[in-house]
Amino acid sequence: MNKRSLAAAVVAASIALVACGSDSKDDAAATTVASTQAPAATEPMAEAGDIVAVASGNPDFSTLVAAVQAAGLVETLQGAGPFTVFAPTNEAFAALPAGVLDKLLLPANKAVLAQILTYHVVAGKVMAADVTAGDVPSVEGSKITVAIADGKVTLNGSSNVVATDVAASNGVIHVIDAVILPPDLDLSTL
Repeated sequence: MNKRSLAAAVVAASIALVACGSDSKDDAAATTVASTQAPAATEPMAEAGDIVAVASGNPDFSTLVAAVQAAGLVETLQGAGPFTVFAPTNEAFAALPAGVLDKLLLPANKAVLAQILTYHVVAGKVMAADVTAGDVPSVEGSKITVAIADGKVTLNGSSNVVATDVAASNGVIHVIDAVILPPDLDLSTL
């Protein structure tokens, strides 16, 4: 399985989890995620397919796609949605503590990986122009804290939104530069 397929799988998994908990109430909460001041996507992608297909078509998401596949979330992220996915780049995954990514990709840690990936997904399609500061419920169930300062959007004070509005047939992808973790997750137990 190539890196593109893996990244597509990760994105799909995240979306699937969002679909499971999505309803019209979630759409209003998801609006908090975008920001009119966020930078535009540096390399816009054509709406070539669902979130997994779009992620698979970008080599910067190969690790994400691999993680989505390992977590069994591909079909979910290929679902109707709509989903908003905060997609960590390969560099974002590489910045995790040494050995953590390899452990997360093991079958024994599938549930933990799915928890992390679904934390990167918000129900509804939230474009950058619709993002506001505040706490937003993720598909995983925990809240993501969105902050906007000086025209930049950050998640949980540690991850920057570096590109926005990457369109997909079932939602939108916003690119982030760090993996965000649910607040109650302890990676040292892996």
